[in-house]
Amino acid sequence: MARIRAAYLDPLGDRYSLPTWWWQGAPDTYATRRQLRARGLRPGDQPVAGQILWRGVGGERVAYLYRLDLAKPHRPATPAQRRAIGRALLARRTCSTCREVRPYYIPRSLGECLTCAYPEETP
Repeated sequence: MARIRAAYLDPLGDRYSLPTWWWQGAPDTYATRRQLRARGLRPGDQPVAGQILWRGVGGERVAYLYRLDLAKPHRPATPAQRRAIGRALLARRTCSTCREVRPYYIPRSLGECLTCAYPEETP
């Protein structure tokens, strides 16, 4: 395991052109997009500051890192955006055949509600 970690250690960016660490080996001053989001932050306009490399399914995997001190607060959705999301979610529950609003999302593979897709199985 130590050999794998040593292969990806490049904190100055000489080998990989970006500062590089192994899985869970990056300093606490860097975070991935998902980690930023969990803290209520976003990368903002900053470029990628580093990366994490590891061997995964299909070859080498990469996760880009951003500096925490340059991250900006997450912007909340505007009322118009919230209305648009509500309409989009309602459209996902509306059957295109019978136009009824269902309590579940219409399966995209069927394109219509379960009642319209399988009328013989409806009680």
